[in-house]
Amino acid sequence: MAFTFYKYQGTGNDFVIIDNRRQTFNKKDTKRIAFLCDRRFGIGADGLILLEDHESCDFKMVYFNADGNESSMCGNGGRCITAFANYLGVIENEATFEAIDGLHKAKIEDGLVSIQMQDVDDIDVHESHTFLDTGSPHHVQMTDSLSEFDVKTNGRQIRIGPPYNEAGSNVNFVSKNTDDNFSVRTYERGVEDETYSCGTGVTAVALAMNYIGETTKDMITLQTEGGILQVSFERHENAYKNIWLTGPATLVFKGEI
Repeated sequence: MAFTFYKYQGTGNDFVIIDNRRQTFNKKDTKRIAFLCDRRFGIGADGLILLEDHESCDFKMVYFNADGNESSMCGNGGRCITAFANYLGVIENEATFEAIDGLHKAKIEDGLVSIQMQDVDDIDVHESHTFLDTGSPHHVQMTDSLSEFDVKTNGRQIRIGPPYNEAGSNVNFVSKNTDDNFSVRTYERGVEDETYSCGTGVTAVALAMNYIGETTKDMITLQTEGGILQVSFERHENAYKNIWLTGPATLVFKGEI
């Protein structure tokens, strides 16, 4: 069976996206999903996203990691599927969609796509790192010489080690450039490698840096291997609300497989 796919990327975080409003794609076929994401034998992507109809929202987002398993929230994926919904004519410049972690608002302005992330009211600070969930679990750790750091080896050790173990965590390594600008490199579980960018990851970094006092700003610029993202938020004592992730989301190509 042949079907049409679309390849999108958001600061180098790339996705195979399929219009599944007719429910023709088999979501239980993990081997097929992993094949489509394979960079040597398939299309190649960090994950696969299905756009589906929703009873009360503009659309539903179903996200799978590159290993073929349905995953927790993907921030850049949410921005890319918003751009895709606009491309299909499902939405204009604003939307509400449902993902695995609940409802999200989205908007397109000046060529950039923004999505509203879930509120965060639980941040754990440890001696060596900070842990929080921004739709996906994230370990945030400040690191010297980030450009030369072995993200894959060190990230893998943390991802599978205690206290995360089998469930795992995404791992972000961070260096501070200025009070409102940080560089980030991320090891993603499910991809099991460093990715060029991670939307929930940079969101976690922005909140963690504010929470531990590395920044006093409420709009943070994050420099990833794949480009620049911005995170804005409102802090209410130890909780964060009205969190927005903003950056580019681009259609790379369309094809049939």
